[in-house]
Amino acid sequence: MRPGAAPAAVLVSLSLLLLGAGRPSAPLPDRMADTGGGTQLITAVAPDTGSTSGTVTWWDRKDGRWVAAGSAPARFGAKGLAEGAARRQGTDTTPTGLYGMPYAFGIDAAPRGTAYTYRPVRQNSWWCQDNDSRSYNRWTEPRAADCRAAEAEHLIGHRAQYAHALVVGFNYQRPVRGRGAGIFLHVNGRGATAGCVSVPKKAMRKILRWADPARGPHIAIGTKSGRTTITRY
Repeated sequence: MRPGAAPAAVLVSLSLLLLGAGRPSAPLPDRMADTGGGTQLITAVAPDTGSTSGTVTWWDRKDGRWVAAGSAPARFGAKGLAEGAARRQGTDTTPTGLYGMPYAFGIDAAPRGTAYTYRPVRQNSWWCQDNDSRSYNRWTEPRAADCRAAEAEHLIGHRAQYAHALVVGFNYQRPVRGRGAGIFLHVNGRGATAGCVSVPKKAMRKILRWADPARGPHIAIGTKSGRTTITRY
């Protein structure tokens, strides 16, 4: 082969490689196994299962394409993330997976334009986490007689975090005792969460104004790679 010459196949391969390098990757929802079937989606992505921070992005499906509507820095459980189907209660891990969001709640009034059912937090509002209670993983107002106060969360006691929140449907439809209760998307507190996903208050208010239950929004929680990569869900 004369100096400076290259086989045609090499030139073609190089051209394809260069073309691919300039091509933007598909939006994250297009690379996921499932997005819940609606036209809105929230993704909460951490670098790996040991991470306590990452990014939340909210997406709209328009004209057959997923388009990011906004994003914000996110916080996860103090012990990172764990596969939702295998998670255990009390581990301070955020469950990975794809979940519906049944309703919103808050100590503060709902932002103007909120379409979700928004439940106001009152002095006697509790979330039961007692595995022996019939109200396990449910809002109870007042606290159910069979739900011990030591095994329940007094919602009004978390004024910063629960200024605004969306219930994440983890272990919600058919609760499995011991898997975990009270997983929300809520406003940041002082640091990592006990298993929820949190974002700055300004971002939470934007999400509530954006989210439309008629469009079937879901939240997908996962990592960038590995067994809990968000594209699995």
